[in-house]
Amino acid sequence: MGLKRLKRKTTAETSGVQLTTITAPMSVVTEQIKTIRTNLNYAMVGKPLKTLMVTSAIQGEGKSTVAGNLAIEYAKKGLQVLLVDADLRRPTVHQTFGVPNQRGLSSWLSGQLEDVNDAIHPALAHLFVMPSGPKPPNPAELLASDKMTEFLTVATRKLDLVIVDAPPVLPVTDARILAGQVDGTMLVVRQNGVEKTAVRQAVGALKKAHTQLLGAVLNDVDVKTHGYGYGYYGTEAN
Repeated sequence: MGLKRLKRKTTAETSGVQLTTITAPMSVVTEQIKTIRTNLNYAMVGKPLKTLMVTSAIQGEGKSTVAGNLAIEYAKKGLQVLLVDADLRRPTVHQTFGVPNQRGLSSWLSGQLEDVNDAIHPALAHLFVMPSGPKPPNPAELLASDKMTEFLTVATRKLDLVIVDAPPVLPVTDARILAGQVDGTMLVVRQNGVEKTAVRQAVGALKKAHTQLLGAVLNDVDVKTHGYGYGYYGTEAN
């Protein structure tokens, strides 16, 4: 898939990401998000997509932007969607949707909450968000815990789709840990923003984690040369 070139936000951690699906619902970018949603549905023919992880090779490729906008588009179709900020190191969901981050995924995984619903907030019609919570000293250990697996299992019984905004693959192990716990993974790649070698390394790491790689999203595409802003490319990132 491919998305229109947007001005890169360098303050995602303090102001969140651009939700073009809300601010410009008739834009080319929003249409491409819809195309990504459609292609993901085709990629999972014969098996329902209940948990989707969105990640990237390195930081700054737009994974959180894609995850947030994709969650909105699925919710617009009437699905009950939960967007989980599993990037416990560099979270953005709470800023993007304007929810408090005092309690979140890390609070639940570390046993600081008795009721997981205290960490989940309604965002839009049919869309709920779970912020990361306070930054823990041991993110990888929390994400690898049985409690994380249990959370995803229970969430999918009550919701139609859980989208996990995960950290990038190469800098830390978190995404590789989560990869084996979801139905499918989508890799976001920023055009001219990451070396092909790094993308191949990320794909290899995800495959070793036994995830189903559903495809790659090419982000920040120059509309002058490609005509669109996002593009979805098959089930392999070559």
